[in-house]
Amino acid sequence: MQDPQPVVTEPCLLGEGPIWVADAQALYWTDIKGRRLHAYFPDSGQHQSWEAPFRVGSIVPTRSGGFIGACDSGFFEVDSDFAHFRIIGEPEPDRPDNRFNDGKTDPHGRFWAGTMDDTETAACGALFRLDHNRTWARIDDGYRVTNGPAFSSDGRVMYHCDSARQIIYAYDVDGLGNASGRRVFARFAEADGYPDGMTVDRAGDLWVAFWDGWCLRRLSPSGEIAQTLAMPVQRPTSCAFGGPAADRLYITSSALGLDLADQPLAGSLFEFRPDVGGFASKPFGG
Repeated sequence: MQDPQPVVTEPCLLGEGPIWVADAQALYWTDIKGRRLHAYFPDSGQHQSWEAPFRVGSIVPTRSGGFIGACDSGFFEVDSDFAHFRIIGEPEPDRPDNRFNDGKTDPHGRFWAGTMDDTETAACGALFRLDHNRTWARIDDGYRVTNGPAFSSDGRVMYHCDSARQIIYAYDVDGLGNASGRRVFARFAEADGYPDGMTVDRAGDLWVAFWDGWCLRRLSPSGEIAQTLAMPVQRPTSCAFGGPAADRLYITSSALGLDLADQPLAGSLFEFRPDVGGFASKPFGG
């Protein structure tokens, strides 16, 4: 099994939110702090990027074309060329110091995304669910730094991080998208780094990027560490399965606060071939 390989080395300040888009046969991701969106086309090795008018925490393709995403102030939509951005909802007008961070669709095509205090100090972040009709609901509250979520293959278990507290939670999710039974799935020490973005593989294991941890960790459904994947960068941020067979794991990273002379690959996009594949992301159903 070879080590993770850099496939795009243009550094992102804060690479996040990788998502495989089957129609384009490309891996898309965002640079939150750099206010850019990126795409990598493995067949050709081509890399494209676009400027965004605000900080984008995450994007997902929609069933009807284009993308839905979460940004500084709320949810937005944009065409497939990233030319026309439009805010479609601002769920936290009473929390002006918050911004959206990571987000993802569940197996039913609902979009879940979390907010966080921009200074990463106050526990005023929340987890939201955006339904197909583009109405939203606040699912949970009191987070410092939200990251994830990730879902089991049947959509009945959702994993979500409070990165600042170094905790991964698990929730039970019913067919209507109601989440309940929040419990600690895994807790980590300062020396481990901070659990960040994540995804689930076909074996039901959870792959988690660890900010300041120099690694990804693969956790069993019981929360035990099954594998540690060393990374050549200090701040891997998230991961997603991609490729036509969903057998490649793509890993984003951050160059924020790092010296590129010491870590020349910081902020790069990496590709890794694990011994098990994952699942294609579900487009947003609205």
